[in-house]
Amino acid sequence: MKLIIAIIIVLVLTGTSCSDNKTANQDKTVAKVFDKYLYISDLEGVFPQNISKDDSITIARNYINTWVKKQLMLRKAEINLSDENKDIQKEIDDYRSSLLIFRYKQELIRQKIDTVVTDSEIRNYYNEFSGNFILNQNILKSTFIKVSKQAPDLPRLKQWFRSDDPDNLLKIDEYCYQYASKYHSFNNEWIFFSDLQKEVPLKTDLEDQIIKYQKYVEVDDSLFIYLVKINEYALKSNVQPLEYAQLKIKSIILNKRKFSFLEEIENDIFNDALDRNEFVIY
Repeated sequence: MKLIIAIIIVLVLTGTSCSDNKTANQDKTVAKVFDKYLYISDLEGVFPQNISKDDSITIARNYINTWVKKQLMLRKAEINLSDENKDIQKEIDDYRSSLLIFRYKQELIRQKIDTVVTDSEIRNYYNEFSGNFILNQNILKSTFIKVSKQAPDLPRLKQWFRSDDPDNLLKIDEYCYQYASKYHSFNNEWIFFSDLQKEVPLKTDLEDQIIKYQKYVEVDDSLFIYLVKINEYALKSNVQPLEYAQLKIKSIILNKRKFSFLEEIENDIFNDALDRNEFVIY
């Protein structure tokens, strides 16, 4: 939001046009708490684009009130805390050091780390540590159709849906495009049974029986018929399918790679400094 708009908002809020010598442009003062000032320029980055005047006023008022409360609390802290409690320089130095080291490490990782994890690496890790990837819920790959009970040719749709003939897929697509309220395959990804339940009124107490023994499921309510095809499944307490676990494995491999890389960097820096006599340990 441009500065002139911010100035108008503040003038509406304060009803004043106080000025200060903060800048050569006579930056307008929004609020003052003892010897602390909040200026109109401090609000420039506060407002989202394409926001109404009323919303801008609300945002400005909240920002100003928050700033005032912060300064008042800071004043109380300065007055009431002991000199020992107010001595926070060590904490500031520690935080600055940690932040600089963190940013340096992140930059090294960005520049140096190979982020490519091959399928072979993922498969080898999975085979070695498969016991770490146990399902705590049933998962499945599924396709479902939600269609009105009044839709035409429902028997034919059910016949196509139960068929394994690839030619029938086109017929199902064409039918569902015209008549289905929903037709979804979850992008052929593994989902929890509970995700399917959000779309289809399946009974929770029959979860295992449905998944294990019913490739096709048909249920209805007062208005709709729901057709479900279970394409693949994996049961809780069993090892996760590789396809399901691979993103987690990739993340683990990358994290291990980063940890090893940073550990090596730290050791190299230490040994290099040791060789150069840049530090002494007493």
